[in-house]
Amino acid sequence: MKFSSTLTVLAASNLFLSGAAAVDLDITSQDSIKAAAKVLIANLRSYYTGDNKGDTAGNLPDPYYWWECGAMFNAFIDYWYYTGDDTYNAITVQAMQHQIGDYSAFMPSNQSASLGNDDQAFWGMAAMSAAENKLPDMGDGQPSWLALAQAVFNTQYPRWDNTTCGGGLRWQIFSFNNGYNYKNTISNGCFFNIAARLYKYLGNDTYADWAERAWVWEQSVGLMSADYHFYDGTDDKENCTSVNHIQWTYNAGIHMAGAAAMWNMTQSDVWKTRLEGVIKGASVFFNDNVMIEVACENNGKCDVDQRSFKAYLARWMGYTANIAPWTQTSLIPYLKASAQAAAKQCIGGTNQTSCGLRWVDNGTNDGSFGVGEQMAALEVVQSLLYDTVSGPASKDAGGISTSDPSAGQDAPTTEVVFDTVTTGDKAGASILTIVVLVGILVGAWWMVS
Repeated sequence: MKFSSTLTVLAASNLFLSGAAAVDLDITSQDSIKAAAKVLIANLRSYYTGDNKGDTAGNLPDPYYWWECGAMFNAFIDYWYYTGDDTYNAITVQAMQHQIGDYSAFMPSNQSASLGNDDQAFWGMAAMSAAENKLPDMGDGQPSWLALAQAVFNTQYPRWDNTTCGGGLRWQIFSFNNGYNYKNTISNGCFFNIAARLYKYLGNDTYADWAERAWVWEQSVGLMSADYHFYDGTDDKENCTSVNHIQWTYNAGIHMAGAAAMWNMTQSDVWKTRLEGVIKGASVFFNDNVMIEVACENNGKCDVDQRSFKAYLARWMGYTANIAPWTQTSLIPYLKASAQAAAKQCIGGTNQTSCGLRWVDNGTNDGSFGVGEQMAALEVVQSLLYDTVSGPASKDAGGISTSDPSAGQDAPTTEVVFDTVTTGDKAGASILTIVVLVGILVGAWWMVS
């Protein structure tokens, strides 16, 4: 985990677009949306060095953590799904294959010294997207995309911890890691997301039962409020009696998608009410329909991780609009306004297509360039194509990925031997653990401008 007090992350030096002048976007034209996405992803790809000779496939260079590379390749999978452009499929498959790890569960040994449940899950969610979007399985004895997502689920549900707080997943997998006592929303939310989507894909009630259990537990300890606001996490040393009330876009997004998958499968009023609630609660992240990371954009304190969070809310808004069409009335105005605003400020850098963090500044680029900023703009733009695709596949609706219910069951849960870990290898999608360990922040902080 890294914390950054500097707003600007220098763009990678190997930006290769030339002669470009900003990102043009007509939200009424599929061709324009695809063309804008093509420009944005080319810039995003320039940050990735894992396919260079001597580098490690599936890793981003400093200052980025391992989990964000998995999140980035999910964006690449989405790009192919929405546009049909397979330019980045080869490096995506190469990276994901390299990071599978010894237990085929995205637990590579060089990440173990700082491996969180959320970090593992971001790679698992990417594999789930590959299965849903019908990216061909790797073959040659490699696990299928679906099996990789199942493996993440199969390694995580045994970690459900009933010894404190009545349940829940801890942030960290292994007890020797700092933050092991923190039960955070993103780890439990990612688990919920994967379980719900596996249920939608396979129809196995076990996944539905775990999705329901995770949802109810989050509500019971206050990580999810009665009006569907999602907070950062809680400390099991206090039996989860105190909650860090900071809100992040990605927590709303992953729960939105999971709730949409559950509604799609069940058509139940219970899940419809829950999904409606999540969408209403997410309104806190929009200013005149334009997405904003309210906890840190206004005060200039977004760190490297946080600058990517809007990508995941945008990603899952498009997913939700596709599989729960009745949500479009609420979601599409957000997507359209946010995509227009995001594209309008992608005028930075030597190529004039680098995107900043803030979309609410009416076309002014704030000079904050990086993987997170670029990925967020890409996801909100390409999500406008939600109604041009058939929707996520399942075993009964076009799915081609092979199921393996026992995947990942040989992975360790309490002990592990790990390699020496460099700073660049470390993971950490949940970002406030150190602060929480010394005391719960005042809940109102996230609203300070």
